[in-house]
Amino acid sequence: MSLVAILSVATGASVLDDIPELVRALPAWTRARNQPATYPRLFTEVAASRGVPAAAVLAQAGLRPDALDDPAGRLSFVESWQVFAAVLTLTADPALGFETGQRLPLTAHGSLGYALMCASTARDAMHILERYWHLRGRGVLMRVQELASESTLFFELLPELPIPVPLRDLLFSSMLTSMYSGIRFLLPVFPAAAEIWLPGPEPAGFARWRDTLPVVRFGMPVAGLRLTGDVSSLDRPLLTANPEGLAAALARCEQESALMGGAAEPLRLRVRAALQAGAAGYPTPEVIARSLHLTPRTLRRRLRDEGSSYQALLEEARRRDSSELLARPELDIREISAWLGYADPANFTRAFRSWTGTTPSAWRAGQARTSAQGISVTGE
Repeated sequence: MSLVAILSVATGASVLDDIPELVRALPAWTRARNQPATYPRLFTEVAASRGVPAAAVLAQAGLRPDALDDPAGRLSFVESWQVFAAVLTLTADPALGFETGQRLPLTAHGSLGYALMCASTARDAMHILERYWHLRGRGVLMRVQELASESTLFFELLPELPIPVPLRDLLFSSMLTSMYSGIRFLLPVFPAAAEIWLPGPEPAGFARWRDTLPVVRFGMPVAGLRLTGDVSSLDRPLLTANPEGLAAALARCEQESALMGGAAEPLRLRVRAALQAGAAGYPTPEVIARSLHLTPRTLRRRLRDEGSSYQALLEEARRRDSSELLARPELDIREISAWLGYADPANFTRAFRSWTGTTPSAWRAGQARTSAQGISVTGE
């Protein structure tokens, strides 16, 4: 069955005039077999638990019977869509995404999942997720917004391509449920209220998942995961942190990105990656622009178009690095201030207080007490 036919069935219409045009307009990368088969395989396994054999799903999707046999196998984006749409059609369960999301541990996301587990802090994990999201989430864009004044983080999902509404709701519910499970794993006692936002109506059959999830709000203007509370825990060391494992996982992520043809990523992520402090401090806008083959003026303009700026990203890098440096007891506050580019330690103290609500010395003392007591890094 063709993708056009499957999507027509999945949307509950015999003919949808916009579907053929949508398929013809898909970019070339959607037909390259560089997408992990992990997620289509999981969807077929869940369908099998509902009495729909994998063979029936693959036949409906127009794929070979052995298309998902190789654990390291790859499908094209279009083929993955075909599997998702076939599962939705044959199970007639629009709430199935909530189950698949809960059955995806961090390790299911390959090198990206291992990098998230090995990150030094949850905030670093968040940045890694942004940078390498394209390895696992092509077709859907993800951006993180932090509203410090409201103590809120929002992980927003946006379609990269036009997605038929039933498939969009299925995939978004699965992705956001998986993201929530991943955060709970990294921060088991995360001190925040969580909400999953979805644009579609509540699907039939959702009631059986309600008690296993945070608040799920339907009919929302955007899709995402909203966390509200004491987000300072994002800057505390993770129990799973592993610098050696992180370096290996990130190297593998870079290799996978290259094999995918270098999926375009927002400029702010490339600038964020370049903002690493060296002996001379952080690279200037001129140095970064030169490394990216841009003029400083173009760099500023493109960052502005993305709703960011060099200064905002620099402050973010300082905040990121401050927690790592403060975790090293051999460094005094004055040394850390200089490393981060603050000529006066008082300026560092003011900045750190604005980020975390406490002073560097008080934060360090609190971390020392936590380590001595051997309790959760969430502070409880």
